[in-house]
Amino acid sequence: MDRSAISRLTLVAALLPLALGLGACKQDAAGGASAAPVAAVAPPAGQAWTDLVAVTPDGGYVMGNPQAPVKVIEYGSLSCPHCATLTQEGYPTLVGKYVTSGKVSLEFRSFAIHPQDIPLTMLVQCAGTETFFPLLEEVYKNFDAVTERTMKGADSANAAMQLPDNQRFIALSDALGFTEFFAARGVSKDQAHACLANFDNASKIAKFSEAYGAKGVESTPTLLINDRKVEGATWAELDTALQTAGVR
Repeated sequence: MDRSAISRLTLVAALLPLALGLGACKQDAAGGASAAPVAAVAPPAGQAWTDLVAVTPDGGYVMGNPQAPVKVIEYGSLSCPHCATLTQEGYPTLVGKYVTSGKVSLEFRSFAIHPQDIPLTMLVQCAGTETFFPLLEEVYKNFDAVTERTMKGADSANAAMQLPDNQRFIALSDALGFTEFFAARGVSKDQAHACLANFDNASKIAKFSEAYGAKGVESTPTLLINDRKVEGATWAELDTALQTAGVR
């Protein structure tokens, strides 16, 4: 997805309230067969598996044991309330128990289905791999506060998108309160603006999102376990699927 594709996202913002285009936030899918219990794996000395985070070739960020026998992939939108609920309900166990045990790795791929997903993704990525998942969780834990201003910010957002490439996401983030939100969580305003000025990165996020759609991802959250789509997308459904896969 190039500049024209990002412009099409902007056009959507002109036609719909930014936080209301939630038709792609839904659940569906297929299940899997039962498996023997998966054994825990000790992390490298002096580390926790949650400390190991890397960028993947598919545009995601993966946390945990690189050789984990059970690999979870989430395609999520940072403006999707179902994704927020999944994180709020599931991360204490998914990350705090399953990833920590070395049984499971978790990869998050940001699927930009709404215009505000692009600057939010840029800001979550801004401080590097170590803070990606903590900042992601902060967005979802505070979802109502993050999205509140997007409900009323269409005019400001569309004005921002008329600016030059290296200014538009700075203006959009400032207008929607994202810059202030991340500043309170360790990403300074100057640091945020530097990240948001990187239009090449914005284009990369959009291109990955286009690729996800082309390979059949139609909704958020979409969840995979070992490349097999999970039946449903709530935490209860994901946890059941993980236990079926041997994570207990």
